[in-house]
Order: sequence, then structure tokens, then C-alpha cells
Amino acid sequence: MSTSSHRRSLAALLVATIFSLGASAACAAEDAVVVPPPAVDEATGSGPETAIFAGGCFWGVQGVFQHVKGVESAVSGYAGGDAKTAQYETVSTGSTGHAESVQVMFDPKQVSYGKLLQIFFSVAHNPTQLNFQGPDQGTQYRSAVFVADPEQRKVAESYISQLDKAHVFSQPIVTKVSEATGFYPAEAYHQDFLTLNPTYPYIVYNDLPKIANLKSLFPADYSGKPVLVLKTKS
Repeated sequence: MSTSSHRRSLAALLVATIFSLGASAACAAEDAVVVPPPAVDEATGSGPETAIFAGGCFWGVQGVFQHVKGVESAVSGYAGGDAKTAQYETVSTGSTGHAESVQVMFDPKQVSYGKLLQIFFSVAHNPTQLNFQGPDQGTQYRSAVFVADPEQRKVAESYISQLDKAHVFSQPIVTKVSEATGFYPAEAYHQDFLTLNPTYPYIVYNDLPKIANLKSLFPADYSGKPVLVLKTKS
């Protein structure tokens, strides 16, 4: 996803792969890992909270959180860099310090921060891949959690330690926990991309399996009606 031409080339390749291998290829693209819930979680708050997650291309990460009950909005964007370089083509060079991220606003009375982390580590991405996710290479696709306050940091760091000690994954978790110093929404054409383009080859192969895994592994937290950016702006 580093350039538009790269995306088009990748899409063409994936179309050929899907048709040659059959529908099962799409389901095999993103294997979920069943992870235990966090032993440490936030206390239930009284109002909406915000969390920022980075796990590769924001299309799929946004799509996952848009289908989680208790999530009020999930916006694709950029975190970890400066406002002046928070544009897709610039971020795609890998030189700005940004990570493609999703800002999630949620109601802690319906879904906890710890539950969002559990979904993030289980179905939204692979937290053992350093500076890449699947076909996407570069620091802009790194695994990261940008925390809003000390309590979020405590929960995130404790959970990563818990999962590593339990050897839930075959490799160590590389997810970095950093302070949220700014979030910059991505361009309009990136928002709601999974929902608006369900037949796009990249989405079919890499991201629709994440939605299926969310529904299968977290049925009580799954919402069949995604919370869209366009809707939240209206």
C-alpha cells in the first residue's frame, strides 16, 4: 500500500490468486489467535473514551472496530508523527514517523478498553510482525498502541506482558506502547473503505476474514451494523 500503483498491482495479483486457488484462499489469509482476556482492565468510566490502535493497513483495523458493540466511531488516520506530514502519499514513504492508525471512540459501559485490546491482538492484526502486516511493508504499518493516559498504558503494557508470559503467540509481541501525541484523520476516500468496497481484492483477501473471525470468536461483542464515519459526521 505504499503507492497507488503498488496497490493496483497487488490487487491484480490477488484477483489472479483468488480465482486460481478458490474461495478458501481468502479465508486463509488472516488466521485469528484466541487470546485470553486481560487480567488488568480499566475501571468503568462515565463517559465516552478514546483509544488509538495501529496494526497495518487501517482499512481492516477500522472495519473490525466498526463492528464492535459499544464503539461509537472508528476513524482511519495517522498517529506518531507531525500534523504537517500527515498525508497518505507522504506517510507511505515510511519517513514521517506516522503509523496508519484507527481512533476508536467507545462507551466503557458497553465495551472495556481491555476488551478492545483483546480484539486488537486476536483478530485485527498480527502483533508479532515487526514493521509490516501481511503484504504491507514499512514502519507506517507497525503494530502500536497509542495511549491516552497512564491507566491505558498500565492496561496495555500489563496485557502484552501477560500474553508473552503465556506464550499465546509463537513469537514475541512487538507492539509498542506510546503516548498519544496527536491523531490526524486520513483522507475521505480511506474512510469506511472495507464497508464501501467489500469486493475489492485486497479487502477480500486480507480484511473480510478479520470480520468473520470477530463474529466467530467474539459473538457477544459483534455488531452486524458497522458504525460508519459518514454516519457519525451527519
